[in-house]
Amino acid sequence: MSMTDPIADYLTRIRNAIARNHKKVDIPASNMIKEITRILMEQGYIKNYTVIDDSLQGKVRIYLKYDGNQQSAITGLKRLSRPGYRVYAKSDDIPRVLNGLGITIVTTPKGLLTDKQAKKERVGGEVLCQVW
Repeated sequence: MSMTDPIADYLTRIRNAIARNHKKVDIPASNMIKEITRILMEQGYIKNYTVIDDSLQGKVRIYLKYDGNQQSAITGLKRLSRPGYRVYAKSDDIPRVLNGLGITIVTTPKGLLTDKQAKKERVGGEVLCQVW
């Protein structure tokens, strides 16, 4: 079955796993999903991830990060640009999350970047999602 919005599916799977306090979640792999996961790990929102290569599409296994009180490092996820409503922004207009406490992931000509990296590189692009 084809999926219309794999990024929304990705965010929903993580959101549901956090709601149930799961330690890990498996998500169908794609290059975009791998890059978003890499950014989440670099920013400290997830503990680790591995790419499981099966004979089909493959999977990304994400190990979620919790503190001592079982509170997740990710408190919220929001999809901004959707297949039916694309959101583009110049480097100066990229939205900030909670006054800089979260990140916005933007797809640019230089690859997937966070809002801070995109502003530093002075590139804009499609605003994919926000994580806080």
